[in-house]
Amino acid sequence: MRYEDRAVGAVLGSAVGDALGAPFEFGLPGVFRERFPDGVGEMCGGGGWEPGEATDDTQMAVLVGESLLERGGLDPADLFGRFRRWAASEPKDIGLQTEAVLLGGDPWETAAALHFQVNGRGAGNGSLMRASTSAVHFASAGRAATMDAARRIAALTHGDAAAWEGTAVLHELVRVALLGEDPLAVVPDVLGDVAEPHRERWAVALAPGWRPEDATEFNGAVWPCLGSALWALRTTTSFEAAVAAAIDLGGDTDTVAAVTGMLAGAVYGPVGIPARWTAALRVPLPGFGDRVLRAPELRDLALALL
Repeated sequence: MRYEDRAVGAVLGSAVGDALGAPFEFGLPGVFRERFPDGVGEMCGGGGWEPGEATDDTQMAVLVGESLLERGGLDPADLFGRFRRWAASEPKDIGLQTEAVLLGGDPWETAAALHFQVNGRGAGNGSLMRASTSAVHFASAGRAATMDAARRIAALTHGDAAAWEGTAVLHELVRVALLGEDPLAVVPDVLGDVAEPHRERWAVALAPGWRPEDATEFNGAVWPCLGSALWALRTTTSFEAAVAAAIDLGGDTDTVAAVTGMLAGAVYGPVGIPARWTAALRVPLPGFGDRVLRAPELRDLALALL
């Protein structure tokens, strides 16, 4: 499979996982299997979402990708401005932490840090969910560069460095998958590039024997979110099965499935993503007119980012 195809798979796969998981958000474990006992999942909609409608996870990923393209690389001030414009338009869904940082009125350089200083909470999974486009864009620059870019983008909304390190790991695992290699096999090596104060905790969450029931936090936190995505990839043999396993964990189903879909899409490519899911996909962009991206536009975005 071509590198380019895997890049499309990462972006499309994340969006598909997001839209597929959205109707089940905050549900109990087994929700997907209960809805589709025959194992053939559909874009069903629900919980305020139309069938195939992507959430803030993919909306923010698109904003990241378009900023990278239009600014010729990472321009944190521009990206924060796009995030703020989007947040101010009252999207259907936005993380509480992200919303507080973006709409708090503080400058982009200090907004997340100030929020973390006051609140003491900044390790949500919101920096993981939007990483597909940046992971694709920076992959060609190599491990150090893609991990650094991930940290800088994560730090715009998340003040806890644990979120930066988790996003850096995700960037690197996507890079490895784009090369046609096994992202699970390189985890121990990648952990060596995680900042030392956070390495031990990430080693626990990403260990090959870790299971979602081992989590000590809700999967809206960065550690169990990425750990669950790797577990779903490790314990299944197809894109469809990986995403279904992620949603069946319950909780923050759209984001866990978006991160799972990002990795599984890079591993299995777009041919592994069911056409019935991509055909229904739609990504509105609140704050940016009446734009709605569908699968062809996401493919084009992914290829342009290479």
